[in-house]
Amino acid sequence: MSTKRSLTRPAAAVAAAATAALVLAACGGNGDDGGSAHNGHDTASPSASAPAQQGDHNAADTTFAQGMIPHHRQAIEMADLATTRAESAEVKKLAEEIRKAQGPEIKTLSGWLTSWGEQVPAEGAGHEGHHMSGMMTAEEMKQLESSSGKAFDTAFLTMMVKHHEGAVAMARTEQTEGMYQPAQDMAQAIITSQSAEIARMNTLLGKS
Repeated sequence: MSTKRSLTRPAAAVAAAATAALVLAACGGNGDDGGSAHNGHDTASPSASAPAQQGDHNAADTTFAQGMIPHHRQAIEMADLATTRAESAEVKKLAEEIRKAQGPEIKTLSGWLTSWGEQVPAEGAGHEGHHMSGMMTAEEMKQLESSSGKAFDTAFLTMMVKHHEGAVAMARTEQTEGMYQPAQDMAQAIITSQSAEIARMNTLLGKS
């Protein structure tokens, strides 16, 4: 019996050591797995932050883009009328500058809205609801369309001053409330360029 016990004890000790080794190996394995999981988390961090980058805009940015698109479209519509109706070379030149500046901005604004998953205003959207931002009413547009010569020049300049003032107000709101830097940069460009054009148009109106 004593011989069996002495043989059993070393066997038990070996088994215990083997078990301990397995436990240590398992712990080591868990440590590796933990490291892999941690690394996997780090790897996933860029994708996890992607929505934050895509969402690096707020409601004010969306409002700015969705409002400025139809606003610019109407300015271009007004500028197009100047091609055949304006008498003043200065008015025609100004209208061409407005077309060249605002056409590309419409494309940029539409691209932002698409990337944000927001609605891009449809072509031919009505003028209603934009009066506070300097948009012309349908009646005012008809009045402009029916004018020509000096009468058109005066109507165009008077309406475009109001139109630009609305755009500048919208741009100032974007600078105050928005958070998307490219939109704020565009807002500043609009404030600078259209404020200068307002002064220029007021001068032309003073000469007429």
